Amino acid sequence: MTQRIYIFDTTLRDGEQAPGISLNQREKVEIAEQLARLEVDIIEAGFPVSSPSEFEAVKAIAKNVKGPVICALARTERNDIDWAWEAIMFAERPLIHTFVSTSESHMKHQLKKTPKQVLEMARDAVAYSRKYVENVEFSAMDATRSDAKFLYQVYTEAIKAGATIINVPDTVGYAVPDEFAALVKGIIDNVPGVEDVVVSVHCHNDLGLAVANSLAAINVGASQIECAINGLGERAGNCSLEEVVMVINTRKDAMDMTTGVNTREIYQASRLVSMLTGYSVQPNKAVVGDNAFAHESGIHQDGVLKQRQTYEIMSPEDVGLVESEIYLGKHSGRHALKTKLEEMGFYLDDKGLERAFIRFKELAGKKKEISVKDIEAIALDEIRTLEELFLLDYMQSSSGSGAIPIAAVKLSREGKSYEATSTGDGQVDAVCKAILKATKVKAKLKAYQVQAITRGLDAMGDVTIKLDIEGHEVVGRGVSPDIIEASARAYVNAINRAVQKGLLEKKKLARKAKKTASRGKSKAKKKTASKTTTKAKKTASKTATKAKKPSKGGSKARKKP
Repeated sequence: MTQRIYIFDTTLRDGEQAPGISLNQREKVEIAEQLARLEVDIIEAGFPVSSPSEFEAVKAIAKNVKGPVICALARTERNDIDWAWEAIMFAERPLIHTFVSTSESHMKHQLKKTPKQVLEMARDAVAYSRKYVENVEFSAMDATRSDAKFLYQVYTEAIKAGATIINVPDTVGYAVPDEFAALVKGIIDNVPGVEDVVVSVHCHNDLGLAVANSLAAINVGASQIECAINGLGERAGNCSLEEVVMVINTRKDAMDMTTGVNTREIYQASRLVSMLTGYSVQPNKAVVGDNAFAHESGIHQDGVLKQRQTYEIMSPEDVGLVESEIYLGKHSGRHALKTKLEEMGFYLDDKGLERAFIRFKELAGKKKEISVKDIEAIALDEIRTLEELFLLDYMQSSSGSGAIPIAAVKLSREGKSYEATSTGDGQVDAVCKAILKATKVKAKLKAYQVQAITRGLDAMGDVTIKLDIEGHEVVGRGVSPDIIEASARAYVNAINRAVQKGLLEKKKLARKAKKTASRGKSKAKKKTASKTTTKAKKTASKTATKAKKPSKGGSKARKKP
């Protein structure tokens, strides 16, 4: 009988923890809606207690996204669990995912708890979560470096308390396939009640084995894989959803398994996540990279032209990579653009559609042929900028042989205009410096990358910029047929992400606190100085008074002739 493998997507939680990623509420909802079209089983929407904005984003997903189970992460603390429930209570099928570390290293150095205390924490957290929801997932963090017998105890207690899913995480990507399979098999064989729950695995990719470890686990009885679009996640990332799903889909001869994923939505999901997070997909990435279905070798090209299956084990259409004919031009109207965008899975409001239409018309005036990727890039750029605080209203730059590059920009925020001009080492440098000058933000450029969205000299440019602002990395992205404008859009996008994270507000508060402390010290110094001066004056006055009083001996001396 074919085994059903459940796909638990953690792009919006673990994936967003990758350095520099900061999705706003609209972006998270947009990705969640695409995951619903992808038909994943569970969407881990976020970690509600981490911040008010994260709570609101998870809540918006729970209210608006239909189909998949909506999950929220919580530590074993009751406050975390309360916040998780408040965020997902409107979901059709809510799930609370709670976790605690079980390795000796984590318990001793991070938690500072005994194994007995950790057992109690796991049991209490699951039992408390069950007061809110029917389905609870429990994870033993750093399971692959934990004592196996202790793991059996922890999972046993979690199941007794009401856990319906037990998750085995390779938190630091330490395991190798045979070893990880043995660990999962040991849990299945030694934990009472495990036959009544779903056994899940969550593998990180530090040694490049996340997909292999996940496949090894389902081969010995696990029935759920936790993964992320494009393999996003902390450090080297998580198990890649598109890879593990397509392995199961393509190699049915080797494993009698299936998922509920609509594979024709994979490419769209990959592009959406890449554009909104600012994390580019490497060209040779399996399944969704630009080279995944490209053939350079003459022998390979000859074989593919005669019969695609000679060198392709899956078709581009299987993952939704379909090149459509050119369908829109400079004479196309708003309705035609809206219809095509919705066919592609993009649903913009009136304001977003109007901005997208203006940019489409500008592009149509510059390019003879408008491709699917061009339209997609414009739509994604609008989704990315709808909630931005600083808007790029105007930009002009000039340079030439022997001339100093100069740029002028005008930005707006909440009805106020910010203008500045600057010179630089080149036009991109000049426009970026002008933006910093206008916004009064201090930032250090960490990375700058340009890619062509389509082929040809008139191709749209896709610019990714990574900035260090107040010690935090933020990633911005912008698209335009003009590389200078794309760079400006990316730079403004990165600054807006810093604003959304509250980095600039924290800086203002720190400055205010510093000034307050400085004023306090200054007042204290003045008070001390004033006291010292008053005391000195009193002492001097007493000394002067004593000096004026004549001594008895001196009086007698003056009376003598």
